[in-house]
Amino acid sequence: MARLKEKYLNEAVPALMEKFQYGSIMEVPKITKICLNQGVGEATSDKKLVDNALGEMTLIAGQKAVSVKAKKSVSNFKLREGMPIGVRVTLRGAQMYEFLDRFVNVALPRVRDFRGISDKSFDGRGNYSVGIKEQIIFPEIDIDKINKITGMDITFVTTAKTDAEALELLKLMGLPFQNQNNN
Repeated sequence: MARLKEKYLNEAVPALMEKFQYGSIMEVPKITKICLNQGVGEATSDKKLVDNALGEMTLIAGQKAVSVKAKKSVSNFKLREGMPIGVRVTLRGAQMYEFLDRFVNVALPRVRDFRGISDKSFDGRGNYSVGIKEQIIFPEIDIDKINKITGMDITFVTTAKTDAEALELLKLMGLPFQNQNNN
């Protein structure tokens, strides 16, 4: 069993049960999936960028990434319907916990001038999104082999009903949120 899954079952569930007074253990929120998404805007002029992004995302996630195709044609961006313009991957189960563990303990500490992630990126339904400016914070990426530094979006989808429940769950899972008194 993944280390963070054990942490969730042994520490987070009892703490959440106590704080929010749930009647059943099935009411306790949990992370259902983590979605990684990377838009490759310059892919309209260079097709190799999507292939590079696919390879990097597959390395980071530990699971095969898929390319995202444009749904509409936009002449101003030289974009045609069906052109690949990004990559994404959805992690569930053991791979999700493994990625979360690496993200919190290895990747985030490598961010320059890191003071914690913002707690303002909740969507109102208990889901949290965070943007990363550089993919080189992940140790799987070889800095010498990349030709362009790109960012990505990471979304944590939870079963929490409110943002407060989701924030508490993610804090208990180890995500380093900023201290409110610093803002």
